[in-house]
Amino acid sequence: MYSFKLLIKYFRIIPLVGISFVVSLCVHAEKHPNILFIAVDDLRPELGCYGSEVALSPNIDKLAESGTLFENAYCQVPVCGASRASLMTGLYPTPDRFVRFFARADKDAPGIPDLPTWLKGQGYTTISNGKIYHEWKDSSDSWDEFYRPPDFGIYNLPENKGLPKGERPAFEDADVPDSAYAGGEMTEKIIGDLQRAKEAGTPFFITAGYTKPHLPFNAPKRDWDLYDYDSIELVDNPYMPIGAPRESMHGWHELRNMYSDIPKEGPVSDAMARKLMQGYYACVSYTDAMIGRILGELDRLEMREDTIVILWGDHGWQLGEHSLWCKHALFETSLHAPLLIDAPGFKSGQRVNSLVEFVDIYPTLCALAGVELPSHLQGKSLLPLLEDPKAEFKEAIFGRYHGGESVRINDFQYTEWVSGAKMLYDHKADPDENLNIVSNPEHAELVQKMQRLLQEHRQSL
Repeated sequence: MYSFKLLIKYFRIIPLVGISFVVSLCVHAEKHPNILFIAVDDLRPELGCYGSEVALSPNIDKLAESGTLFENAYCQVPVCGASRASLMTGLYPTPDRFVRFFARADKDAPGIPDLPTWLKGQGYTTISNGKIYHEWKDSSDSWDEFYRPPDFGIYNLPENKGLPKGERPAFEDADVPDSAYAGGEMTEKIIGDLQRAKEAGTPFFITAGYTKPHLPFNAPKRDWDLYDYDSIELVDNPYMPIGAPRESMHGWHELRNMYSDIPKEGPVSDAMARKLMQGYYACVSYTDAMIGRILGELDRLEMREDTIVILWGDHGWQLGEHSLWCKHALFETSLHAPLLIDAPGFKSGQRVNSLVEFVDIYPTLCALAGVELPSHLQGKSLLPLLEDPKAEFKEAIFGRYHGGESVRINDFQYTEWVSGAKMLYDHKADPDENLNIVSNPEHAELVQKMQRLLQEHRQSL
């Protein structure tokens, strides 16, 4: 039987006319590996493996140690539904496609096979668990099974139960077992799915769509107790970046309008900011514990060598940076998200610094699974970086939200809006994006280059 690594090397040395033969050889010579597809809502790279000194994420950190961590992975749209629809189709967003939180692949890109549909056609059993798309019912033929339990608004404290939307608090720390909050019951379901996959011996595409740390920050008291409220440090840039246009800001209405303990205007108090941060971290640790359970079952079943494990956050999240909360912005804090891949046949503990983006995930999983790639994909397989983390990959990556478009190259990120507003940040000198340097004449040539890259990107779609 041929190894994936050997077949990968063939791709590099054979002429183009032989590629279809090698793909066919891979498909028929290898049993397709299972794919465990872990999606975590609102997860910024606030994890131990990404250098956080606060967040406790031992199980995700362990996954990073066994696989490859992408230091500079970016979503295409900083809002859940649109980000997921773009990722799952392998298509970039446009002004009319993948725009809002309720974006759907089948509506925004009709006729395009999304990732589970494509894998299903290659013999995979496809199971959707939790939040993969932003929908509560299966409205497509993508899935053999669809499971979406109640998750966002589960409250357990007696004073919070039964409260209508708008009168609920933004966080809760009830002393209850894991199963009482979002993710616990689903984890049991996923463990059962893994056991079925082991018994069936046929390839499974199993998703684990965890919603926390999405609001409300409700998690067991055990996870809240991991973090000392008084020790949590507030961000050091709770202000609008100098020279930033008003188009770059938003009113964090997702937090303001949904929860009774958040002011309808103006900043939150330092005490509330610290509590929100504690709640965010608690939810990260809660989900990390659930991920640890499914990875532990994968090991117990001795399935690691037959399973591709991928973990990604659908976008970042502001914790008060630039006076913002939630996502919905074209700043680093909204666009940067975790991406980890642990695939059979590759070195452990790798870290990739190259710029990558979420449209690259679909072609990557096809390549790793040994299945043919559909012709519509606009991303690029990350397989060369799994082989060599220092390999050259992309000059530029792209993101957009409503009327704004961003392009990132090396240490610079440039954004422009249909209104004509612009901003440019030097991530080497100013990693927190506190100073907009787009009007600095020293960067005029760079701005022109970024504008040209954006124009070429638009024309390619």
